[in-house]
Amino acid sequence: MPDLPTSAGGVGIQRIVTSGTFELDGGSWEVDNNVWVVGDDDQCVVIDAAHDGRAIVAAIPKQRKVIGILLTHGHNDHINGAGELGSITRAPAYLHPADRMLWDEIYDVAPDEELTDGQVVTVGDVEVHVLHTPGHTPGAVSLHVPALGVVFTGDTLFNGGPGATGRSFSSFPTIVESICERLLTLPPETVVLTGHGDSTTIGVEAPHLQEWIDRGH
Repeated sequence: MPDLPTSAGGVGIQRIVTSGTFELDGGSWEVDNNVWVVGDDDQCVVIDAAHDGRAIVAAIPKQRKVIGILLTHGHNDHINGAGELGSITRAPAYLHPADRMLWDEIYDVAPDEELTDGQVVTVGDVEVHVLHTPGHTPGAVSLHVPALGVVFTGDTLFNGGPGATGRSFSSFPTIVESICERLLTLPPETVVLTGHGDSTTIGVEAPHLQEWIDRGH
């Protein structure tokens, strides 16, 4: 993966990879997840607390205060470390309310905060803009950080196309609409940082839209 950008104020991006299982509709799959940390030397937010809260905490420098846990969607492999991470750091977990039914499969208490379309979360000197991008799940969001030229897409857009839509609560037409209207409209040089696997850019993915529509996934 290329070097990740840093703002003039010192906000940068850290990637942590955790491993575990994704479980839905009675199936179970072994997966590696990208956990993203955005912040400066003093504070940060964690994007997707996957599998192991303690491992995430151990990878973040001790002087950095975690001020929020931003969840791109409610699938278990993206939220199953949020409880532990929140207990250790006292950071609130944010989730779009349309994915509450997925959260409730794991946790007996509600998420601390809601993510809503157009919401802005500030960390250090940069703003994280919430884009509601349903399709993979009803409450899926992407997190755009214009100052860093990146968008965190969770499982909405990958290197090679849309996220999976063949399981409960998903919709291929909806994810295509989200990608077209909310992501491919971003500057082509925007780096796409995904929930699994390698990064890409909006400019690299945009020309393949019709291919994805034709193949239906």
